[in-house]
Amino acid sequence: MKAAIIMGSDSDWPILKPAYELLKQFGIESEVVVASAHRTPGKVKEIVSTAPERGVGAFISAAGAAAHLGGVIASYTTLPVIGVPINATSLNGMDALLSTVQMPSGIPVATMAINGAKNAAIFVAEIFALSDDNIKTKLVKYREKMVEDVEVKAKRVEQSLTKD
Repeated sequence: MKAAIIMGSDSDWPILKPAYELLKQFGIESEVVVASAHRTPGKVKEIVSTAPERGVGAFISAAGAAAHLGGVIASYTTLPVIGVPINATSLNGMDALLSTVQMPSGIPVATMAINGAKNAAIFVAEIFALSDDNIKTKLVKYREKMVEDVEVKAKRVEQSLTKD
């Protein structure tokens, strides 16, 4: 299975690129597409409706402002849709967050934090790990590395205190 990363604008790519890189780290293939819920709705429908034929098992959707992309994708599929609200307006992403999280009953979009693309990639990996032990192993190692990184940072702080 692979993930489809769909963003409403190419300006969203700097936020989504770390998710793409993280998916690669977990061994998950992904396709990246720019398609707007409002400006190219036909393209969105085509991408989503043909996704199973391409082996897509989940979507990461990213959009700012009105941020309807995740909901539009979810309306065309029963595959998991993970929404990433983008900070793209003077409202600091709150408009996108509310547009992504406030879905009608029956059409869910799992919503990450504003600009939370890396968590979206981890969530895809967790979904795929349910049926792929290799991804599950990589997730465990990723978590173990996070623990190690925190311990290194904690020691640095402790050492800086003893120098004073």
